[in-house]
Amino acid sequence: MVLLTLALVVPLATAILTFLARRTPGLQRGLSVAGAAALLAVSLVLGAEVVAGGPIAATMGGWPAPFGITLVADLLSAAMVVITGVIALAVAVYGLGEIDPAEERIGHHTLLHALLLGVTGAFLTGDLFNLYVWFEVMLIASFGLLALGGRPDQLDGAIKYVALNLVSTLAFLAGVGLLYGATGTLNMADLHGAVPDLDNATVVFTTAALLLFAFSVKSALFPVFFWLPASYHTPSVTTSAVFAALLTKVGVYALIRVFTLIYDAGMPLIQELLLVAAGLTMLTGVLGAAAQNDIRRILSFHIISQIGYMVLGLALYTPLAIVGAIFYIIHHIVVKANLFLVGGVVKKLTGSEDLARIGGLWAAAPWLGVLFLIPALSLAGIPPLSGFWAKLVVIKASLEAEHYVLAATALVVGLLTVYSMSKIWLEAFWKPHPEPARAAGRGLDRGESWALLAPIVGLAAITVLIGLVAAPFYAVSTTAADQLLDPSAYVTAVLGARP
Repeated sequence: MVLLTLALVVPLATAILTFLARRTPGLQRGLSVAGAAALLAVSLVLGAEVVAGGPIAATMGGWPAPFGITLVADLLSAAMVVITGVIALAVAVYGLGEIDPAEERIGHHTLLHALLLGVTGAFLTGDLFNLYVWFEVMLIASFGLLALGGRPDQLDGAIKYVALNLVSTLAFLAGVGLLYGATGTLNMADLHGAVPDLDNATVVFTTAALLLFAFSVKSALFPVFFWLPASYHTPSVTTSAVFAALLTKVGVYALIRVFTLIYDAGMPLIQELLLVAAGLTMLTGVLGAAAQNDIRRILSFHIISQIGYMVLGLALYTPLAIVGAIFYIIHHIVVKANLFLVGGVVKKLTGSEDLARIGGLWAAAPWLGVLFLIPALSLAGIPPLSGFWAKLVVIKASLEAEHYVLAATALVVGLLTVYSMSKIWLEAFWKPHPEPARAAGRGLDRGESWALLAPIVGLAAITVLIGLVAAPFYAVSTTAADQLLDPSAYVTAVLGARP
């Protein structure tokens, strides 16, 4: 209970403390970084506990499951909390060199840790209604972060973001209500046994379809992805990075959790919908990226295309495919956050994110070119970086399941990803600056450089580590997939050894 509650108490306490310290900028920044570091420390201890002893669960207020509020961590949710802690520390440090002091005063740090609270809660909750509650915490905090600067483009992106997510919320609540009416429970471990016992196939399919739609919006799956490229390029780079890393992955996590524990992702029509959505998500995302000329817009569309690979792993619904989906999530969170952070340094040095207006960075800052190439090549699936292994497992699973068209689609999307990353490289780094007098940019002062570069170097090192020493990460993904496909240990941890 201590570990599970600490994972929520730390970001909650940090949000409160940074709000109280809003008139003392130095203290507020220190609290923000310390809170992120504490979250990472707690998550590592939690992960070690789950690795050593299997899934753990705790009920709040003395009410036993399935009646009380349940927190539960199996290997998948523990791994997601650990990677959340890594990203939290990276963006908290990066924000020291990037966030405008005015945004700090009006709530950036408080909203950031409130968002981390919602993300962590979504990964650890054991019932559907509280998953809805944590989604709403995330929605409120992310809307605040999107609108924080008050610029017209930010408000426009924030409204589009919230509008579709509210539609998702309505679908989620409708599905939850129908499911509760049919089964009398919303505890996910309890639903694991209750849903298969339902005689009414219409209710099962209807609730599954409503939850599928709700989580598809959160994940930015085709065709309900357009809120993402309309909003992710508008806030601060720090905010964009944490959004890119975590928000859509909460939706993918919810899809994987619900369609392995409660429903069967291989059930008729649901599997077909997931397979089609995964293929079209990969294609539309990468084609959208190829058509853009702004760094963050390109990267935003690539979030969409890479979500397709993760959902393809779930849709294939074989043991190897689930392993690939989990491995892909871990790899992508690190790589995508890092690319946004590198894009922020490019903007700092050149004053723009428009590829037509910048250039000459390889001559002016070759170190930044190297730091860009590591996550960019990983995203494209170039060996021996982490993205190669993630794509290899998903494509191999597609071939083994005889879904040759989807395997070919994944390969083509990988090639188009190389094209998009090459466009950024050629335009921003390799070509001469269109205004030679500004080619060197303004540079980074000493106070900015460590805060901006330390997270980028750290995340790049993780990407290289996953690529060169993939076996432990693959083993974790395999064990997590086994627990998903055979959730008996999860159910026992929550409900106890009872019929």
